[in-house]
Amino acid sequence: MPAALTPATDRLVLAELAEANRPAQLPLVTRIAEILAASPAVTHLLVRGSLASGTADRLSDIDFVVGVHDAHLPAYLTALDDLMSIEAGALLPGWRDTIVADLGGIGRVFLLPHDGKLQQTDLYLAPASKVPALRRQISTASLLDCPAPSVMPPEIRRAEEFIAEHTARPKSCTELLIEHLVLAVLLHKRIRRGQRFVAYSEWHLLHTATKDLIKAALAPASRFWGWYRLAEEIALTPIGRESLADLEKAIMGPAVPDGADVDAALDRVIDLAERACPTALDSLRDALTAYRTYLELA
Repeated sequence: MPAALTPATDRLVLAELAEANRPAQLPLVTRIAEILAASPAVTHLLVRGSLASGTADRLSDIDFVVGVHDAHLPAYLTALDDLMSIEAGALLPGWRDTIVADLGGIGRVFLLPHDGKLQQTDLYLAPASKVPALRRQISTASLLDCPAPSVMPPEIRRAEEFIAEHTARPKSCTELLIEHLVLAVLLHKRIRRGQRFVAYSEWHLLHTATKDLIKAALAPASRFWGWYRLAEEIALTPIGRESLADLEKAIMGPAVPDGADVDAALDRVIDLAERACPTALDSLRDALTAYRTYLELA
């Protein structure tokens, strides 16, 4: 049964990661690792990305792969937002990550206050049965490796079905607002690093999230895919026309934003949500106040 990260081998891995580049995020990595490893449902805990390769800088995100027993995956995902909020101090519920590569699991992105800024923390939940194949695909450093759990074929199938259903489920207005908030943090990081190609990609994702928010709020039963027939479905009411005007302002902006462009887009989306889906915005108001404070400090 997994426990807190106390074995010497686990501490050795963390020490090696620190020695490789002494990332400022290391205390947070250790704290999150201990929180995640405390659950008996967790079978593996792997660090990946720049922290695992020793190339992290002060802007690097924290990337974990969390192996979860196949039978416990739905319950663990249901509890994850509360776990990360109460135990780790996450500012918002996790964003359903649509950027991460498909490795047979489910990605979640959390924003955690750390060292005066919001630290992007990526958790990739993988069924335990998928972890061996996943490790062959990506480079990781292992913090927790339980003996191979016994997983029956029906449990594997149910986990696969759960992941497919979860991935296909339409996002709610609240989830789409969280997506905007997370993408704004990512974009500010890309801009500071000069990663123009990635900034271009995530800027387009932000615009798409705005379109999806408008449709989720004003045309939840839309019969059309993506960007098709927006005017026909949305521009039937004053709120719809105002929302489409906001969307047009967004897509007519620069292809690659600067920080002021990102902030203006976020303000526009908050105003849009105030009109089109105020209940979703109400659920995030307290977190939004703290979020804006951290963005100003960054």
